[in-house]
Amino acid sequence: MTTQPDQFTRRNFLAASAAAGLSLTGASLVPAAEEKLKPKYILGSCMYGYTALSEIVPEVRRTGAGSLDIWPKVHGNQREQLDEMGEQAFAELLKQHDVTLGCITQYKLGPFGLQDEMRLAQRLGCSTIVTGGKGPKGLTGSELKAAVGTFIEQMKPHLAVAEETGVTIAIENHGNNLIETPDSLKWLADLRPSKHLAIAFAPYHLPQEEQLLSDLIRLLGESIAMFYAWQHGMGCHQKLPKEQELLQMPGRGPLDFEPLLAALSDIKYEGWTEIFMHPVPRGIPILEPASAVTEEINRSREYLTKRLP
Repeated sequence: MTTQPDQFTRRNFLAASAAAGLSLTGASLVPAAEEKLKPKYILGSCMYGYTALSEIVPEVRRTGAGSLDIWPKVHGNQREQLDEMGEQAFAELLKQHDVTLGCITQYKLGPFGLQDEMRLAQRLGCSTIVTGGKGPKGLTGSELKAAVGTFIEQMKPHLAVAEETGVTIAIENHGNNLIETPDSLKWLADLRPSKHLAIAFAPYHLPQEEQLLSDLIRLLGESIAMFYAWQHGMGCHQKLPKEQELLQMPGRGPLDFEPLLAALSDIKYEGWTEIFMHPVPRGIPILEPASAVTEEINRSREYLTKRLP
């Protein structure tokens, strides 16, 4: 989940969309939501590093979330903890704290290795698995469209299991990946054969331009299943002073989330919203102790709440 998003510009995106016969103006004519957007928050376990699930699960409700997004190594190790404690004990821990498992993040398995994970998700009542795309990188134009089409064709056997288990596979626009650019997201949304294939929308990996991001949200519409409230700030590759590292969080860095929230409201967004960042090195909490992580997430949530349409 890491790249410097400086290779794409709003001009490039608009030009590419126009060349593909798409109209951002038309896409923006989605009727405004009748009610204020109510984000459905989910808590990423990796925000707490390798902290025990027994400590993280009680924090979920304290962050304004009702569901947990569980991560494996190296970002977190809570997926491995689940295996160690067993499904029943994990389910009981969630129930004890009135929390559900909303998402499993699984980059390690990749989009073609999720069939057993989807069946696990079904047993635990989990509706979403986030992973990355698979295919050649750095493509544009017709070559990119063709590669996204090939990827989707390869996904069809896995989507059959997704439909059987009721799981949505959400592909993140991750750096150094087939699904990385605005155009790749557009083709994924246009060509997907099932609502069980969706998008995990990460502003961090896209140009830090509020108008482009909000136009893209409107264009992708109901294909978005996960929205990361996450900005680039000063990045997450090199070790930085904590105040600079935290610039990835909403309300810390320069990205104005208000236009993005307005776009989510326009499409009547009902998917997950995850307040997010990456620490350096991976596997450590963004802050210590666990209560400080929760406090920082709530700081960002307050920022977002004040900017809801």
